[in-house]
Amino acid sequence: MSNRFLVAVIVVLLSLLVGLGLFWKPASVPPPVDLNPLPPGGDFVLQSANGPVALRDYRGRVSVLYFGYTFCPDICPTNLTALSGGMALLTPAEREKLAVFFISVDPQRDTPEHLKTYVEFFDRQMIGVTGSPAEIAELAGRYGVFYAAQPAETAGDGYVVDHSAESFVVGADGRLLARLAHDTPPEQVAALIRQYLPK
Repeated sequence: MSNRFLVAVIVVLLSLLVGLGLFWKPASVPPPVDLNPLPPGGDFVLQSANGPVALRDYRGRVSVLYFGYTFCPDICPTNLTALSGGMALLTPAEREKLAVFFISVDPQRDTPEHLKTYVEFFDRQMIGVTGSPAEIAELAGRYGVFYAAQPAETAGDGYVVDHSAESFVVGADGRLLARLAHDTPPEQVAALIRQYLPK
């Protein structure tokens, strides 16, 4: 086999590879789909440091709800950091169309005043709210949120609260639209919020 023939074969193979690279378009992989149906969600009236807060007061804006508690050692700070990072990527005009609520599932320790101080560490636009144990349990049930106090000798008052770690996106019309998984990157948080912002 001559060198000239080998060169010709190599040139043909390289041409085929380049052609494949330029013109072959593999089928795109569809994005993951949340197959679980969304819970009913709905309105609430809870207490903030500035008085009662109703979700319906924020109609016309997109709202993000996150259920947690201020004594949480890791899950809540991680999620709130991701949410605040996403908020920071929005323009001032976009932020005006957004409300973000941190709903405490630990009303025994989380007073409205303490919640205000806690959430403003992450972003001054966040609103910390809580209510009676019965109110929180009813609201959590409508959003499919699980939480339960567990004994822990090293924790404040001797307990921690295991809880779900999703955030919930509520549309400008008050309907629950989407869930954000725990520790969703800020870029994806901002993109999802933008998707639902009123025009």
